[in-house]
Amino acid sequence: MTKKDSESKKASKGRIVDQEFFSPDKEPIGLLPHMTRVERKGIGRKERHFVPRDLHGHWATPVAGRDVVRILEESNEGRMPELIPIRYGRMAQSSFAFYRGSAALMAFDLSNTATTSLRAQLCGDCHVMNFGIFATPERRIILDINDFDETLQGPFEWDLKRLTTSFVLAARHKQMGDSFARRAAYCVAQAYRNSMKEFTRMRVLDVWYAKFDLETFVRTTRDALWKKRVQGMLKKAQKETVPDHYFPKMTHAINGRIMIKDNPPLIFHTDEESKADFEELIQNVIKLYKDSLQDDRRVLVDKYRLQDVAHKVVGVGSVGTRCGVALLTAAENDPLILQYKEARMSVLEPYCGKSPFDNHAERIVNGQRLMQAASDIFLGWTKGRFGHDFYLRQLRDAKLSLRPEIWDEEQMIAIGKLLGWVLARAHARGGDPVQLSAYMGNSDEFDNAIANFSMAYANQTELDFAILKAAIADNEITAYFES
Repeated sequence: MTKKDSESKKASKGRIVDQEFFSPDKEPIGLLPHMTRVERKGIGRKERHFVPRDLHGHWATPVAGRDVVRILEESNEGRMPELIPIRYGRMAQSSFAFYRGSAALMAFDLSNTATTSLRAQLCGDCHVMNFGIFATPERRIILDINDFDETLQGPFEWDLKRLTTSFVLAARHKQMGDSFARRAAYCVAQAYRNSMKEFTRMRVLDVWYAKFDLETFVRTTRDALWKKRVQGMLKKAQKETVPDHYFPKMTHAINGRIMIKDNPPLIFHTDEESKADFEELIQNVIKLYKDSLQDDRRVLVDKYRLQDVAHKVVGVGSVGTRCGVALLTAAENDPLILQYKEARMSVLEPYCGKSPFDNHAERIVNGQRLMQAASDIFLGWTKGRFGHDFYLRQLRDAKLSLRPEIWDEEQMIAIGKLLGWVLARAHARGGDPVQLSAYMGNSDEFDNAIANFSMAYANQTELDFAILKAAIADNEITAYFES
C-alpha cells in the first residue's frame, strides 16, 4: 500500500462529520481574518493530509441507518399532513424531481463521507433549480442563488457536490449520455475552483460587490449567440413584474375588495369559520415582521395595507410547510405581493451543529444576505402564534427560474460554469477563499474527484427514486399527482 493510499484509508475512517467536530463553541476554520495569507494557505494545504482531494470521488451506501422511506417520512414531521401527498407526487415525477425533494437524505449521506474542516456559509440545498434570475434593489437583473431554507455553516464541498450531482441528473433526464453528464459535473467543479482562485487575488470589498449582471454581460460579451439568448432572458424578466403580470393573473375583485384567486389544492384560503382569527394572526405576524426590517424599509412597508392572505404550495422540498402569499396595496393599481414561507430546522443541523439563531427564519435571512450579491429589500423574519418561524420576501420580483429541460449541451456547460462562479463567490463571502483555493490547488484532481462522486451519487439517487415509486405502488405512502 502506498503512502497516499494509507492516508486516504485513514481519512475515510477519521473525518466523518460529528457534533463534536462542528461544535459552534469552536472557532470555525475559514473565518480567521487576523491570520496572514501564508498561514491561511497553510491551513488549506494541510487539510489535504487529512482529506486527500481524490477521496471526494468515493461514494459507498452507508450500511447502517439508511432507510430511504423512513428518512423522507421523518422530514415530513411538522408539515401540513393534507399537503404531504402533493410533495410525494411531485418527487415521483423523475429522479431529478426526487433529488430536489430529498435534501435531508443527501445531508445524511454526506455526513457519512470523509469531510474537510474548511467551512463556509452553505446554501444547504444547492441544486441547479435553486439558482435564478431576479432584480436587485437597484433594478439590475442578476443571476444568483435564490433558495436558502437549509442554509448553515458547513463543509464547503457539500454545496458543490449537491450542485454537480444535479447537473448529472439533469443531463440524464435529457438523455444526453453519461460521458456528457460527467463532463458537465467536471466543468462546474472546475469553474468553482478556478473562480475561487480569482477571488483570492481580489480585495475583500471587490469580492463582496461581485455579481453576475446580465446587462453588463450583454454589453461585454463577444459571443453573438449568448448575447441574443441573454437579451431574451432580460426582456422576459423585465416584463414579468408583479404589477403588470402577476397581480392581474393572481387576483380578482369580490364585493369591491381585491382578493387572491383560489386554485385548490395549490392556492387556497382558510375556512370561513376561522378566517377572522386567521387574519388577526396574520396582522400580528406582519407587525413582528416589520420589526425585523431596518427603519427605512419599515416606513416603506407602512405605505401598504394588507388586503388578503392565502396558502400557496411551492416547490418540491417545501411542499407541506406553511407557505403562502400576502396581498398588500398602496392604491388600486399599486400592489405588493409578499411570499411567506415556514422556516424549519436546516437538514444540515444534525450533522454540522446547531444554528446560532433561535428563530430559523432569522437563520435563513442572515444566510441569504451573506451569500447573495443583492437581497430583496422586503426580506425579513417573524414568528407565528403557534411557534412556527416564517420569513417573507417579494413574490417573483422580475424573477425567472432556470430551465435545464430546454438546454442543449452547449448551454448546459456554459450555464454550469456560470453557476460554479456564483457558488464560489457565495462561499468566498461566507468563508475564506484563500484556504479553500489552497486546498483545491492548481491541478484538476479535485475537479475529477467531484465529477466521479456526482456520477456515483446520481446512480444512488436513481436507486432511491425507485424505492419511492415502489413505496407509492405498494400504498406504503400516498402520493397526489397533479393534472
